[in-house]
Amino acid sequence: LSFQNKGGLELFGESEGRKLEMARRRMGCIIETPVFYPYKTAYENLEIDRIQKGIPGKECIDKALTMVGLGDLKKKKVKNFSLGMKQRLGIAMALLGDPELLILDEPINGLDPMGIVEVREILRKLNLEYGVTILISSHILPELYQLANCYGIIHKGRILEEINAEELANRCQKFLYIKVDDAAKASVIIDKRLKSSNFKVLPGNIIKLYDYLDEPAKVSTALTMDGIAVEQITPMGDDLETYFSKLIGGGSNA
Repeated sequence: LSFQNKGGLELFGESEGRKLEMARRRMGCIIETPVFYPYKTAYENLEIDRIQKGIPGKECIDKALTMVGLGDLKKKKVKNFSLGMKQRLGIAMALLGDPELLILDEPINGLDPMGIVEVREILRKLNLEYGVTILISSHILPELYQLANCYGIIHKGRILEEINAEELANRCQKFLYIKVDDAAKASVIIDKRLKSSNFKVLPGNIIKLYDYLDEPAKVSTALTMDGIAVEQITPMGDDLETYFSKLIGGGSNA
């Protein structure tokens, strides 16, 4: 983590001098594709990094390799590693010294589908089993959606929004927007005739129905047959990429 040339910085509650310097040691990071010595083994690469960082004891090397599933490959030269294995080795390097905070920049960039799954599961394990807090910077939004529990959306150096996973899921959830003349009666019909309780009744005789997303005609028919006047029935809801695009100002900025 670079020292700032202006402004303030707080890490683990510390913002000045020696205390801030010590706080930096409680974090690890990788920036996109990590660089290794190709003709040295995975273990040797981590040993070099451990010495450079001044981390005492070699025990942390085997621990870090095991945490990312490379414990049995520690004697293999990195030149024979796949891209996914190199990315996992980069995470192991960032884990030296048992950091509490891991900062990852584009950790799945360039990986094939299997490599993406492997890295995702490693990150989930690090968080759930080892209690490591992970900050990920990425433009691959659908993958973040499967992993993150809190989001910060940044555009042109400014934080536009901070939102947790549940709130984001609610905003991005797809639904049928139904406007009728009698929402109370329509909700009974949806419950009894369509066998769905997965809906919300809003002011203005509006219903959000989260079932039958591909069958709006079936919903409309059921309502009109029981005397409900359907003014509008429209599929709505954004995926994460569309939500992000709208937040930063639409297609011109996407």
